[in-house]
Amino acid sequence: MSELSVRHLLGIKYLNEADIELIFETADNFKEVINRPIKKVPSLRDITIANIFFESSTRTKLSFELAEKRLSADVINFSASQSSVKKGETLIDTVNNILSMKVDMVVMRHPNPGAGIFLSKHVEAAIINAGDGAHEHPTQALLDSYSIREKLGDVAGKKVVIVGDILHSRVALSNIFALKLQGAQVKVCGPGTLLPKYIESLGVEVETDLRTALDWCDVANMLRIQKERLDISYFPTTREYTQQFGVNKALLDDLDKEIVIMHPGPINRGVEITSDVADSKQSIILNQVENGVAIRMAVMYLLASKIK
Repeated sequence: MSELSVRHLLGIKYLNEADIELIFETADNFKEVINRPIKKVPSLRDITIANIFFESSTRTKLSFELAEKRLSADVINFSASQSSVKKGETLIDTVNNILSMKVDMVVMRHPNPGAGIFLSKHVEAAIINAGDGAHEHPTQALLDSYSIREKLGDVAGKKVVIVGDILHSRVALSNIFALKLQGAQVKVCGPGTLLPKYIESLGVEVETDLRTALDWCDVANMLRIQKERLDISYFPTTREYTQQFGVNKALLDDLDKEIVIMHPGPINRGVEITSDVADSKQSIILNQVENGVAIRMAVMYLLASKIK
């Protein structure tokens, strides 16, 4: 298959396994490009991309912008905090004003789940979801799976545990969809209050004891507590959470095998993982950041080929 089955990247649940494989094969080529002395290719020279972020972002926004520039696209950056949204403008009006400037693709982060899906039904441009509330974050899940594939050779058959605030995490949901699609075994681990009630209906197992989860897994993906989304107290104290669900070097060294440590960022050092774990040779956190650029280049390149 040489093209994606979708016109937009709204979530992993709209992709099939062949789509993911195509994105990974394309990312392999772009990873080679970004490690050359001259890191730029003219693949999207006639394409204009708008980055529209209604929520704060550092890594994702920088990663998309760098990927766009590596592909020679024309880039417009839009920040909601400095826009007419503050004056009451609607999402569709905002985007249509931007599209009237002949924009071909929109990368959007929005606090409301389903914002990208809503937008895709009302505008002609290709939409890439850079995170919509606690719903999905497809490019993060793709780069996570790509990083596992790079480190362990394949995703199929691997045992992956996602630890932390599953309830509020768009990364967790997209990762579950992506890992299950590729044949991995998935468990989630965290306080009962931070696990969605129907999580097992997604085909994952629940484990509330961190040590048992780490003994089982090949890969542990550590998530931060989404403090900005916590409207009530879900656990007594941060210190107690760390004692129960934080990974430190002593715990890793006590396991019978070496496991791979991942984190989508930003890291709260000393909470979900300690600094010596984040900076250890078992950690592939910085590989994830590097792979993020290649994956986003691949996604934009493949979606651009479907723009009429």
